[in-house]
Parts: sequence; C-alpha cells; structure tokens
Amino acid sequence: MKKCFVCALLSLTLACCGTALYAQQDTTSQGGPPAAHRMPPSPEQRLQHMTKALNLTPEQQEKIKPILENEQSQMQTLHTDTSMSRDDRMAKAQQIRQGSNEQINQLLSTDQQQKWSQMQGQHQGGGAAQGRPPLQ
Repeated sequence: MKKCFVCALLSLTLACCGTALYAQQDTTSQGGPPAAHRMPPSPEQRLQHMTKALNLTPEQQEKIKPILENEQSQMQTLHTDTSMSRDDRMAKAQQIRQGSNEQINQLLSTDQQQKWSQMQGQHQGGGAAQGRPPLQ
C-alpha cells in the first residue's frame, strides 16, 4: 500500500512538473522573447547575412559595413528622440532605411541587385504581416 501511494505521488509530481516545463519550453522554442523585445541584428550580423545571401566581395563588404553602421547609429538616435511623434519617427526610420538601401544597391552587381530587391520584398511582406511598417 505504501509503495502504491509513493508511486502515485511520484507520478502526480512528474505530471505537474513536466507540464510546467513543457509550457515553459514551448514559449522559448518559438524564437525567444516576443518580437517587441528582440534586439535588431548588429551591422556585423547584417553584413554576414548579406555576404552569404549576395556573395559579396571583400571590397563590397568594406564599403557596405560603414553604411550599415551609420544606419544603426541614426536609428538609435531616432529611437531615443522623444520630441517626435511615433508616426514621424516611423516615417523617418523608413527614410533612413531607404537611403541606406539605395547606397548599398549602388555597390551591387546586377545579379546582386535583383537578389537584394527580392530580399527587401520578403522583409516588406513579413513586416506588414506582423503589423509593422514594411522595410525598404
């Protein structure tokens, strides 16, 4: 009788803890924290992604990195600017992204420009689907 009670208690404990662990695991396995709390990729991470996706040459990487760093700096400044309305900040952020993308586009070959354009189109679709303004 005592063994049966201990086994039942152990089974109940495992069931409760297992459910709690599964629930906790399920929220983090979806990519970590909610999108609102994720940090944007660093210029280095973005450059690595672009290098892999577009097969950038070392010269192109050298020229694109400062553009990405400048964009990040401008975005950080914009993010901390409380004098502008949210809509104005979003419009300004879009202008910053568009300016950076135009500078980058000028450094790419024709094939790379086509891939870059496709990549931008994919980002636009994802942003709008998640309630964010499209990236350009």
